[in-house]
Amino acid sequence: MMGRSHALSGAATWLAGSWVMDQFFDYTQSPLYLALGTAMCAGGALLPDLDLSGKVTTGQGGATVAHTFGPVSMFISEVIEKLSLGIYTATRLSHDPKRDYGHRTFTHTLPFVILMGWGCTFLCQKFGKWAILPILFLMIGLALRGIFEQWAKRAGWVITTLTAGGGAYYTFLNLDAGHGYPLIGFAVGVGCFVHLMGDIITSAGVPILWPIPTGFKRVRMWRMVGVPNVLALEVGGKVERFVLSGFFILISFAASAALVGNAVLRKFNIEL
Repeated sequence: MMGRSHALSGAATWLAGSWVMDQFFDYTQSPLYLALGTAMCAGGALLPDLDLSGKVTTGQGGATVAHTFGPVSMFISEVIEKLSLGIYTATRLSHDPKRDYGHRTFTHTLPFVILMGWGCTFLCQKFGKWAILPILFLMIGLALRGIFEQWAKRAGWVITTLTAGGGAYYTFLNLDAGHGYPLIGFAVGVGCFVHLMGDIITSAGVPILWPIPTGFKRVRMWRMVGVPNVLALEVGGKVERFVLSGFFILISFAASAALVGNAVLRKFNIEL
């Protein structure tokens, strides 16, 4: 899927999940924490595509996420692609095809999802503000670039970076460490997983089973798992841009309205 669809799917997943937790398990979140989880999940849903780099010198090519912070994120994306390609080359079996690019390799696996979710939580708990500030900054920036793609393109990466920095600092000042740090890691992990589910419905698929070898006569380490071509989503096609994205927006608004409604009713009952 395209970057905006990934980000919207992450936001919709978190908001819908939050409504389920509020409605059926009496787990409520403050507006700040709801916005934080939504941003972390939307940003996490773009994170795996950091393995799709462009040209740092010209700023051309690459995934949506690679353009978030200008030349800096383009450079990071190129490094991650090379690392992903290195992991692929080092672990591929004889029936895995040779590749000269790293897109849809390591960052599109379940170990990467776990690494991002657990890693963010560990870093926040271990190093406090020195870890949480850059994580908030990165994820809020990715969320802005993905969900508000057209605005981010018009505003430019400098404005996007400044906005992400302001949002990260404000969130940090109002974040409860005991509850907020695990929330960040969990939301990032969920976002990464949602990304994999989005790509798995395309014909290219993702190596979600890595590092488990699959097959009998032609054993492969990097087997791409996806839906049949007749059912596959065309990346950037009309179905994705209008139907799927529209569905994610509808779910986000519906879940948000339901959460607000529950909060109003809860307050009304208390006052009675």
